[in-house]
Amino acid sequence: MPLFMDVHETMPEGATAADVAGAHAEDLKVQEQYGVHYRSYWVDETNGKIFCLVDAPDAETAARVHREAHGLEADHIFPVVEGV
Repeated sequence: MPLFMDVHETMPEGATAADVAGAHAEDLKVQEQYGVHYRSYWVDETNGKIFCLVDAPDAETAARVHREAHGLEADHIFPVVEGV
């Protein structure tokens, strides 16, 4: 399955890493409906950025999970290849 890294350029005002953990938990509840697997995420609170690593059939389907789960869509979704 294709692998994607999505980037959220700006966290919502006042959001914390704990809030992102909650949003990720919501992704996990929805992902199976679309054949998506959100593997992991990273938060840069200082610069207000979030990064999510996801297996998905395509970028739009990955975005759909975010949209349905919590409404916080990524600004960019890049196809990536995992290094060894």
